[in-house]
Amino acid sequence: MGRGDDSLNDKPVEDDLVAREVAHEQAFVDRVYLQLEESARKAQQLAREGQNRGKLGHEGGLVERDAMVYQAARRIAQLDAAHEGLVFGRLDLQHSVDRQPRYIGRIGLRDERRDSLLIDWRAPAAAVFYQATAAEPRQVVRRRVLRSTGPRVVGVEDELLDAEALAELEADGVELPIVGEGALMAQLSRARDRTMHSIVATIQAEQDLAIRAPSRGVVSISGGPGTGKTVVALHRVAYLLYTDRRRYETGGVLVVGPSGVFMRYIERVLPSLGEAAVALRSLGEVVDGLRATRHDEPAVADIKGSARMATLLRRAARLQAPGSPDHFRTFWRDDVLTLERGQLGRIRRQLMSQGRRNRQLPRVAGALLDALWSQVRGERGLDRGREAFDDDLLGDDAFLDFVVQWWPPLDARTVLGWLREPELLAQVSDGLLSHEEQRLLTKSWGASGSDEDIALSVEDVPLVDELRYALGDVPQRTDDERDLDETSLLEGGLDVQELMTASEREYAPSGRAWTPPTHRLEDDPFSHVLVDEAQDLTPMQWRMVGRRGKTASWTIVGDPAQSSWPDPAESAEARATALEGKERHEFHLSTNYRNSSEIYEYAAAYARRVGLDADLPTAVRSTGVEPQEVTGVTDLEAATREAVVDVAGRVAGTVGVVVPVARRSEVNAWLASWPELAADAPNARAAIDSSVTPSGDDRAVVLTGLDTKGLEFDAIVVVRPEEIEAESVTGRATLYVVLTRATQLLTTIS
Repeated sequence: MGRGDDSLNDKPVEDDLVAREVAHEQAFVDRVYLQLEESARKAQQLAREGQNRGKLGHEGGLVERDAMVYQAARRIAQLDAAHEGLVFGRLDLQHSVDRQPRYIGRIGLRDERRDSLLIDWRAPAAAVFYQATAAEPRQVVRRRVLRSTGPRVVGVEDELLDAEALAELEADGVELPIVGEGALMAQLSRARDRTMHSIVATIQAEQDLAIRAPSRGVVSISGGPGTGKTVVALHRVAYLLYTDRRRYETGGVLVVGPSGVFMRYIERVLPSLGEAAVALRSLGEVVDGLRATRHDEPAVADIKGSARMATLLRRAARLQAPGSPDHFRTFWRDDVLTLERGQLGRIRRQLMSQGRRNRQLPRVAGALLDALWSQVRGERGLDRGREAFDDDLLGDDAFLDFVVQWWPPLDARTVLGWLREPELLAQVSDGLLSHEEQRLLTKSWGASGSDEDIALSVEDVPLVDELRYALGDVPQRTDDERDLDETSLLEGGLDVQELMTASEREYAPSGRAWTPPTHRLEDDPFSHVLVDEAQDLTPMQWRMVGRRGKTASWTIVGDPAQSSWPDPAESAEARATALEGKERHEFHLSTNYRNSSEIYEYAAAYARRVGLDADLPTAVRSTGVEPQEVTGVTDLEAATREAVVDVAGRVAGTVGVVVPVARRSEVNAWLASWPELAADAPNARAAIDSSVTPSGDDRAVVLTGLDTKGLEFDAIVVVRPEEIEAESVTGRATLYVVLTRATQLLTTIS
């Protein structure tokens, strides 16, 4: 009998072995799920007990209620999130107590005797699951990954790390069979859907080092496409919350990504790891109360992102409000009192020298009263004295209106709106922007929004934030201060909110009633900030994000070769300023787990050909399928249709159709009309700009080059790559990003 026949005879034996091992692990997993249900029951009981504490009728009972309900709710949320793939790892150790294996899962669980049943993947005892290698097994004989669908174990994948130790165990009568082809490769061949998934079961050693890096300072995770930078960074956030929950939940964790599409793609990762207390925001949503999804054209975006804008906006924040009065005249006792333009200018400069504009509001009335009192010469006035003078003017509607209109409380969007006026923009842009740059800005702001507000682009959001900090918050009164008479003085001046109430007027510059903001500048800082696709942040975006991480630890993820910002040195300087004084920890990932080796070699060859200084990781998976180039196309719709239908029929997951910005609507309309895809995706396909969420039923989606940042698809069809390349000065880097998004199939149409 030949060798081939022997292998056929061995196949049933192998299948029996796998079935036996799966059944053995299923018995343990069933036990864990029973314990999970018991833990959930106890958490619900704790929540009910907490609610009952609130009925005791005293403050202590209310405090206990809040604490118990909070803890119970957090535990319930954690238990609910853990069901999918709850148990995913097993370690068989050389010298474990009673030869008991160590099981690793998404959360930690104890049995009824309080013994450890399942170890949280973030716990120190679980670290060896990721760090052990055949070269350095660290007492691990066999590492097993359990593949599950819900509570059902569907397969196991083993790695033998110490053959000598296995032989010793077998000599002692311990059986540790080795089955499977490797969990990592099984994960890599999984069909992609619309969301990023946790890699908690397949974290590799170099990734684990970054995840468990020191919590203080800045952890930078670099590496080329497909190295898992994003998902490693998200697992690091989960690890930090586990190790120092009070610190990070109290201060908050901010995760910043390039777009709304990207944030929706990653939104399930942290909840699947048992963590929900994290703020996920795209760059257009970093500032509370703002949400921008529209991007400016590249030439405008380059101006708005430049560090020069910080100086321009500081100048704008110091301008006298357009339309505000430039003189005041009143009669008191025997004197005519006036405030002329020059004197008002001196008062304004004096107030500005004391701090941010809005912070001076309580001092404005006092400063004006000082200037007017200095003009009193008549005996009747001098005899009445300063206190009577202040009382009389603070009761004069004309004076109150002048104060409000001359120094109104300002919000950042109002001041940004001033810059629509070419003359005013030219005034604050002197020496900073060329006439052409000024024209582009005026056009971008004048073409969007109502008379009151500019419709913000993503690139405008950092400008609004810059103005918020340049203007400062309007001082807020305490409850005790609100009990005082409404004309009371704060720091020698009238409280602006009482002033607005007393005058019952709208302030002139914007024609809108002013209301105090609900979000204050001091509310911005977080305990930890994660920035993904960091190479794309403009200097102004670094300033915006940096304000939220002044006292925070940071995780920064990026690859310089994928940058869409044209001035890396300027961006690097802004990044260094944002992170000034913080300890740095650098980690580099070198293995491409996303692309097949055929696809990545194609992308790498392009990077070398166009002169990108690219970090080229090693792709570990081969499909034997080379990328396809369709050239000389005259009927673009027909060629695109053929390519998309072809790849959609060859992959089980998602298909990305990447197009130049100018062709997005056109190509999206094509896809919606093709019957070959209609059966596959019954809903009309929505073009993905940064504000539209595709239907979960749609497999094929239309994106621009920048939309693909951080995403991955089973197949990519690139329409007119030469046009993507020509869209901006960083078009070559953008096209390189596009070519590295596919896991299985890549087709370009020129």
